[in-house]
Amino acid sequence: MSKNVIIILIDGGRTDRAKKFNAFKKLESNSVFFPNSITYAPYTTGAMHAVFSGCYGNRTGTDSYWHIYQFKKNQFLTITEYLKQNGYYAYADGHSELIIPKQGFDEFNIHDENKVDLIDHHSNLLSKMKDIENKGKNFFLFLAYSNIHTGIMNNVLKVFNNFSQEYFENKYENEKRYDELFKNADEYLEKILQKINELQFDKNSIIVVLSDHGISLGEKFGERAYGAFCYDYTLKTFCYINSPEIKPKIIDQQIRHIDIMPTILDMLNISLNTNYENIDGVSLMPLIKGNDVDENIAYSETGNPLNEKAPPKEPNTHSIRTKNWKLIYNSYNDRKELYDLKNDPEENNNLIEEKLEIESILWKQLLKIKNS
Repeated sequence: MSKNVIIILIDGGRTDRAKKFNAFKKLESNSVFFPNSITYAPYTTGAMHAVFSGCYGNRTGTDSYWHIYQFKKNQFLTITEYLKQNGYYAYADGHSELIIPKQGFDEFNIHDENKVDLIDHHSNLLSKMKDIENKGKNFFLFLAYSNIHTGIMNNVLKVFNNFSQEYFENKYENEKRYDELFKNADEYLEKILQKINELQFDKNSIIVVLSDHGISLGEKFGERAYGAFCYDYTLKTFCYINSPEIKPKIIDQQIRHIDIMPTILDMLNISLNTNYENIDGVSLMPLIKGNDVDENIAYSETGNPLNEKAPPKEPNTHSIRTKNWKLIYNSYNDRKELYDLKNDPEENNNLIEEKLEIESILWKQLLKIKNS
C-alpha cells in the first residue's frame, strides 16, 4: 500500500513564531523542517494554487485575487488530480472554496468558523479517513486552519487601512494580538498531531504542515497585514515534511512553495504527466537525502492596492530572491529595491543606488520569470 497524504495549512503563520511555540518545535524535532520556504504570493489563493500546481501563478493564470477562476486546468495538473488518478480518495476542508483548486476532490467541505471547533471538526475528519483506509484505499486530506486569518481579518483588516498611523505606531499591541492567535494555532496543531498519531497515520503517511504567507506586525508602513509588499515577513513561510522514511533535520537552504508538489509525487514514485505543461518546482528529495543541491531562485509577486480599497487586477509588485539577496520591482512606479538579506534581514537598507553586479543578474532573472 502506498502512503496517505495529509496537508495542514496554518493560514497566516509566521516562521519566527513557529520556531518558538511548543507543538511546532516538537514537529520540527521529528520532521524535515524548511524555515526558508518562500511563497509565490503573500496571500492565500495565489500561494496555495502555486503549492497545488507546482507552478508560479503567472503561468497557471492564478496571479491575483481576481484570477482565481482563471486557473488553466486543461494545461496544469494539480497534486489532487495526480493522486486521484492513482486511486486516492481526496477530501478538503477549509473556510472558503477559493483557497485551493477544487478539481480532483471527492469531497470539498466549507466549514463555518463561527460554528465549528476546528480541533473537534478536523479530528472527526481524520477518523473518517481511517474508515477510508480500512476499506483498502489511500486518502489525500487537506485541512485549513484559518483562525489566524480570521482574527487578523476582524481585528486588523476591518479596523485599519494600510496607512493607519495607529496600527504602525503600536507594534507591541500588534505582536500581542498575533501571538495570541498563534498560540491558538499551536494548541490546534498539538491536538491534530495527537489524533494523527492515535490513528497511526504517522506510520504510513506523508504529513506536510505549512503556512501560505506571513503577517505584518507593523514592520513596513503601507502594509498592515499581507498582500501589498514582497518583504520577507510575509514571503518567508515554514514547511515541515514528516514521513517514516525520511530522517528529521533542519534544512536552511532556500526552497519554494512550488517545490512541495513535485516532492510529494517523488516520494510516492508518481511521474509527472508530460502531456501537460512543465512545472516550475523541483523535488526536494535530493536535498532531503543530503545531496549537494544548488539553490533555486524564488519568484514572488502580488498586487499592491496603494490608495485603492481593492487590489489591482494584475500584479504590480514582483521580487526575485536568493538566500542572500532580494530584488523587488514595483512596476506601478517603475521603482526597484535591492537588499542584502545576509547583513540586512529586515530589509531596511535599499542598495539599488550602489549599482552592484548582483542587481543586473537578479533583474534578468526576474524579467525572465515575470514574462514567461
